[in-house]
Amino acid sequence: MAFRLTPQDQALLNGEAGAAVASAMSVLSAFSEALGAEELLDISRAHIDGCLFHGQVSLDFVERLVAGDGRVRVPTTLNVGSLDLIHPERVHLVPAAEAPARRLMEAHVALGCIPSFTCAPYQTRFRPKFGEQIAWGESNAIVFANSVIGARTNRYGDFIDLCCALTGRAPAWGLHLDENRRGQILFRLTGFPASQEATDGLFIAVGLLIGSQSVEKVPVIEGLPVPRDEDQLKALGAAAASAGAVGLFHAVGITPEAPTLADALGGQAPLAVITITPADVEAALARLSSVPDGAPLGAVCLGTPHFSLTEWKRLIPLVREIAPRCAVPIYVNTGRATLMALEETGALTGLTDFGVIPVADTCTYITAVLEQIDGVVMTNSGKWAHYAPGNIGVQVAFGSLEECVASAAAGRVVRGAA
Repeated sequence: MAFRLTPQDQALLNGEAGAAVASAMSVLSAFSEALGAEELLDISRAHIDGCLFHGQVSLDFVERLVAGDGRVRVPTTLNVGSLDLIHPERVHLVPAAEAPARRLMEAHVALGCIPSFTCAPYQTRFRPKFGEQIAWGESNAIVFANSVIGARTNRYGDFIDLCCALTGRAPAWGLHLDENRRGQILFRLTGFPASQEATDGLFIAVGLLIGSQSVEKVPVIEGLPVPRDEDQLKALGAAAASAGAVGLFHAVGITPEAPTLADALGGQAPLAVITITPADVEAALARLSSVPDGAPLGAVCLGTPHFSLTEWKRLIPLVREIAPRCAVPIYVNTGRATLMALEETGALTGLTDFGVIPVADTCTYITAVLEQIDGVVMTNSGKWAHYAPGNIGVQVAFGSLEECVASAAAGRVVRGAA
């Protein structure tokens, strides 16, 4: 069936809501028709991944919408930008590079977007509910919304997510529809002890393995232990989206659309069954490190995706046990709302004396924050470990949160910290 617009869509396309909305509807219509969608559907919220400055074209696109009196039609949060607007001194950009980056972030706010500047909008008050139709950019947010919450979004890229926000519409296609949310490939954990611990490393490794082998199919995970908290599922999804194109996964007995294996698979047989063994997990984690134990460190980077309140509550006692301070800095990427909540309670008081440097609004693997990038950086994030070598040229050591803090104190890679 050919793509069709409703009379209301056509009115937007004809300019009844202004030039910016007409332009957005034009782009969205062409995109939807190219996908093979038959129509558009209403969305309740959007999350925009275009605040990070990649070049003049992104600034031109957004400022053109501002000039056309554009305003978002649904609550719309913003992903990270290229600057830490709360701590501007922590990003080392020359004025010629800083100016357009700042203009891009401000232009999105001028469109009515909420200046959340976080890659974890699902851990803010703007979290969607089960079944909500939304249009989100940012790979880890997309997979979390679809998988852990049960909201519905496709993998929207720059510009299209903003067009959805300005029109309040999205193509009725892909993961918005029931028939495309059924699990297709079964990943079965095999050979693990019945009492296996739900470690962060296990969830990250499983994410990397399903990401690299699912292609664009929907993976189902059987045998995953009950997570300690949703941050472990956050880490799994971020790793899966980094290593592949996963926008939705089902974990049997854990995620909301997979109470049973039959539910996850929609009552059909999987296209393939792939086993994940303890050796697979160990090998996947080993590939994240490019240096041996004991290697000298330049820094530790945590919080990719952005550190949650729960993660801070795990980190702070570990850091306060260090005396007198870390040998290398611990950069913690976090959302500004999380940071404000911590500051209101006094939880961060004195923490910088230990070498902890909170970074808001942006992320340390995409912009110039680290003061030393010619050495080794340790992280507990599978996503950070996957992208940082290519993005900023560092060598990476991967470890648990406890190992990262112990290594920061020692100034070298330490394993086995409890």
